[in-house]
Amino acid sequence: MASSGPVNWELARQIAIAAAAAGDAAVRPGELDRVRAALRLADVWLDAATSLPAGVTGVETWTRVQWIERTQPTWTTLCDPVAAQVTAAMGSALPEEVRAQAGPLVGVLGSVGGLMFGAQVGQALGALAGEVLSSTDIGLPLGPSGLGALVVGNVAALGDGLELEPDEVRLYVALREAAHHRLYTHVPWLRAHVLGAVEAYARGITVDADAISRAMTEIDPADPESLQAALSGGMFDPQRTPDQQVALERLETALALVEGWVADVVDAAAVNLPSSASLAESMRRRRGSGGPAEQTFATLVGLELRPRRLREAATLWAAVRETRGTDARDAIWAHPDLLPSAADLADPAGFAAADDDPLHVPDAGADPVPPGEPAAG
Repeated sequence: MASSGPVNWELARQIAIAAAAAGDAAVRPGELDRVRAALRLADVWLDAATSLPAGVTGVETWTRVQWIERTQPTWTTLCDPVAAQVTAAMGSALPEEVRAQAGPLVGVLGSVGGLMFGAQVGQALGALAGEVLSSTDIGLPLGPSGLGALVVGNVAALGDGLELEPDEVRLYVALREAAHHRLYTHVPWLRAHVLGAVEAYARGITVDADAISRAMTEIDPADPESLQAALSGGMFDPQRTPDQQVALERLETALALVEGWVADVVDAAAVNLPSSASLAESMRRRRGSGGPAEQTFATLVGLELRPRRLREAATLWAAVRETRGTDARDAIWAHPDLLPSAADLADPAGFAAADDDPLHVPDAGADPVPPGEPAAG
């Protein structure tokens, strides 16, 4: 399985699909119509809860295997920079005399590194496919832009576990899916803002040069088992740097703000849904306690997509809405410089009251200020 990139994606795909297919089931007849109707109603309800217009332009129903296939391009964008930086760091960490002695073995290690990452990613995505509910369930738009998609088997399993009516659970998941799409469709810089934090994390990766040097002396090119022992012995484990910690905090804050906004909007939109309170609490526990997203990225090189401060972010957005109104809350997404900071999450009332003049907040429907230019007000 040759691979031209830092992750052997063909291996990852095969492992992920093999794991997901074991518990997968075909989409039942009529399910697409039910999901389409749920997303249509979700957008009607959301119109009263946010000034951001609808973002869903197409609808699909996915099996677990289809989720893997449809989201792989985004996972490639997320994982390749991290894997590439680890591979580069390994090469630069080897002392020059060791590189000269190793010769072709260095290239072999690069190929094996791609296989190693491919196996890790495949196992993680296979497990994740058994839990995700939609294309945006982990807070990122993993599927094509504007495509609202539910993993219908997992949505049904969630309803069974909570002993709730399937139509209510489907509608609630559709509300979250449609809300995420409104945000990512009409805040065009947001996707790059989140993915940029992942890339900033990757740029700061370093590895233990001493561990690699020791491992190289123990590898026998004629003995595959010695190579496997080196791979599993920690020689590739990255070391978290101060720059990486800053990038991770930026990522956690961004994800918390996304999830908190979605929670506030969906809470308002689902006011007439009988089971909304229990579903909302279930979702908050699921996301805030480090659900599937954290497990996936922890399986890689320590990168986590966990909105640790989800509840604080939801409280902050609610405080802004109550103090300054829905339009002012949504207008904060006009430019990244207007977003609350990690410190603001600790004082939501202070942030909400800091600027109660709507003239100082860009109009939600206006074009965003390009990054690098000062925001209005």
